[in-house]
Amino acid sequence: MTASIHTPHALAPEGIKAMMALEQSLAHSGLDHRLLELVKYRVSQIDGCAFCLHMHATDLRRHGESELRLYLLTAWRESTLYSERERAALGWAEALTHLPESQAPDADYAALAAVFSESERVWLTLAIGAINSWNRLQVGFRVPHPVVDA
Repeated sequence: MTASIHTPHALAPEGIKAMMALEQSLAHSGLDHRLLELVKYRVSQIDGCAFCLHMHATDLRRHGESELRLYLLTAWRESTLYSERERAALGWAEALTHLPESQAPDADYAALAAVFSESERVWLTLAIGAINSWNRLQVGFRVPHPVVDA
């Protein structure tokens, strides 16, 4: 993989500043940090973003997430390791990430509405949109993840 733009963040500082402001507001949204990171990790799996997978897996581990839950996240629908709120958030994240195919099904929204307030639904949707944008920057410009010893 060869980076096509080595420093995309430096080339659009005002845009990145706006995205970082959104990230800061998400931190004060009232949504659980681990839930947000789990959603970001799942969306990054779907989008194939190694940079974001590295970042969010590292953050999740630092905040006490188990390796097993990270390993099974791609099969969350078949696993009993995820709470009802996590399942609703993951379903909504997948529906919005696959929007052209899914059209955000009413069933996914109903599951979300059953366990999240209206405000939480808006914040979660903003978080899903943000991570999809970050993934597109990193994957589109082939920004490599940090190199660490395996």
